[in-house]
Amino acid sequence: MFKTIKSDLPASLVVFFVALPLCLGIALASGAPLFSGLIAGIIGGIVVGGLSGSNVGVSGPAAGLAAIVLTAIGTLGGYENFLVAVVLGGAIQLLFGVLKAGVIGYYFPSSVIKGMLTGIGIIIILKQIPHFFGYDAEPEGADSFIEASGENTFSAIFNIVENITLGSMVIGFIGLGIILFWDLILSKKAKFFKVIQGPLVAVVLGIIYVVVTSDNQTLSILPKHLVSVPIPEDATSFLNQFSFPNFAAITNSEVWVIAFTIALVASLETLLCVEATDKLDPHKNVTPTNRELLAQGTGNIISGLIGGLPITQVIVRSSANIQSGGQSKLSAIIHGFLLLISVIVIPKLLNMIPLSVLAAILLVVGYKLAKPKLFKTMYQLGWKQWLPFITTVLGIVFTDLLVGIGLGLMVGVVVILLKSYQNSHFLHIEDKSNGKHKIKMTLAEEVTFFNKGAILKELDSLPRDTYLELDLIKTRYLDYDIIEILEDFLHKASERNIDIKLVSKRGIEENPASFIEFFRTRPKSKLSLS
Repeated sequence: MFKTIKSDLPASLVVFFVALPLCLGIALASGAPLFSGLIAGIIGGIVVGGLSGSNVGVSGPAAGLAAIVLTAIGTLGGYENFLVAVVLGGAIQLLFGVLKAGVIGYYFPSSVIKGMLTGIGIIIILKQIPHFFGYDAEPEGADSFIEASGENTFSAIFNIVENITLGSMVIGFIGLGIILFWDLILSKKAKFFKVIQGPLVAVVLGIIYVVVTSDNQTLSILPKHLVSVPIPEDATSFLNQFSFPNFAAITNSEVWVIAFTIALVASLETLLCVEATDKLDPHKNVTPTNRELLAQGTGNIISGLIGGLPITQVIVRSSANIQSGGQSKLSAIIHGFLLLISVIVIPKLLNMIPLSVLAAILLVVGYKLAKPKLFKTMYQLGWKQWLPFITTVLGIVFTDLLVGIGLGLMVGVVVILLKSYQNSHFLHIEDKSNGKHKIKMTLAEEVTFFNKGAILKELDSLPRDTYLELDLIKTRYLDYDIIEILEDFLHKASERNIDIKLVSKRGIEENPASFIEFFRTRPKSKLSLS
């Protein structure tokens, strides 16, 4: 893990700056103490990051749970009663992990996962535009179309003109310019500019700007437009920020209902994020999903015991980690320690960071998740990929994350039911070892995204120095999700010295350079592609 610290340390700083306002904003949107969001971020980084099998995933409080938390605190009559539900929810997640429920994540089609990433990217951009101009009516981290202030995502943008904070806008543009200049030009000039990243420089300049303009009535930035970390006066007041569950409420049936709701929603969000993060990971690592549920459950138990919000793996922080070059779980762990140390040692300094600078960082993260080129690519793949994709994107933008994913999944299932048949047998492995380790994998006549979990598992478990014969002679329908799995496997195959022999009606090809290109040029009469 420490072999990649040169990459992980700079990435952890970027994740820290992304996580800080989100932890505080989600706590505010949840109607919980601000410190509870920081606790969840710290536990998500240190505990969950340490236990997780994901190299690049980052966990913390999730915006998708904010509405559930807000309602639950009122229903249960207090935050201490709600913490009991968080602890129980974590225990239920442990049970999910033991029962190997992590496989559920593999049953979401690739088009929906890509739609989720794109939709979140668009939401990040739309939600950060007001903050970038100094209009901070909505807490950082909110993702619902209807906002707590009574506005919606688009009306908030339309109202920016009447609510611009000049100082925030000025340093926002300066910060964005620095980040883009650093990313597009300086990072390619020398290694130094990869170690010291643009977001860090933008934040430092933001703090300097706040200090220099503090007496300027026109350009100064009011505290409400800055980060707002609780500042304890002494050790006692710091410890008083922790809350503890009231276990007397454990007999309340509503506590158990909310606990199960938290466990279910948090597990689903985590599994979806794991699937999406693995797709973004340039090294194409496969995260063990059951282990992830165990890690999340442990994190939620600890978070609930000391007053933190529920935790999930979250795509915004995870994608920021990947975009910044994070390569191992050390990045997530260090970001957790940075949150812990900073709120203890330098809370006053943190409270001098303009929200507009952090919005600039998130705008870049959002754009990289929702590049316009992806829309063209998905459209060119055909309506069976495009329809679930765009449904998911629009659902997330105009409702929220879970509703959008649900809509996309329903469309994806309908498409599959219309265009594919039920497979009684989709995978067969035959070991023909005779002095050499040879494995034959025969795909069935119809292979859809329902089969990708098992195929992914089998490919990932292949030993080094293997000769794999992939037989597609009988395959008439091969879902694009499976083609993507095969494409991703090429990277690992080269690392493990695995040779691939592709057998199809078209002929035999040794070690194909790209499965996507192979199937793209294949005659449609011989193989239907999705």
